Amino acid sequence: MALLELLGEKLQKKAGEEETVDTSSLVGEGRYVGLYFSALWCPPCHGFTPNLVRFYQNFKQTADKAFEVVLVSDDTDDDAFVQHFGRMPWLALPYSEREKKKDLCKKYEVFGYPMLVLLDASSGELITWKARDRIREDPEGKDFPWKK
Repeated sequence: MALLELLGEKLQKKAGEEETVDTSSLVGEGRYVGLYFSALWCPPCHGFTPNLVRFYQNFKQTADKAFEVVLVSDDTDDDAFVQHFGRMPWLALPYSEREKKKDLCKKYEVFGYPMLVLLDASSGELITWKARDRIREDPEGKDFPWKK
């Protein structure tokens, strides 16, 4: 499965805890995964994260688990990661997975933060690397998943 190759077998469920979720549980037809590249040290991330939280919570209520977000953190240490991730209701690539984080940043050409990449969860294919802009333009998600 493509998502397993990208993210590994387990994702972190809560900040500061070792509870995990199987990445394979995200895979399925009609399901989507947003990779949220963000960091505590990033002022624009502080501005966008509440918008993404609002979108995520509203969308999850109406779309029945069709959308999940995974934080891909660029925090400077584990303490900053825990503080940053603690503000989010979704999953995270474990902080210890720094090589996977680097690979993801390279694959999706992440040169600035925040960035939200939307993937098809069944195939792992990129839908858009401009999901942050799409949320700003379509905060209700009426045109989700914003395919061309």
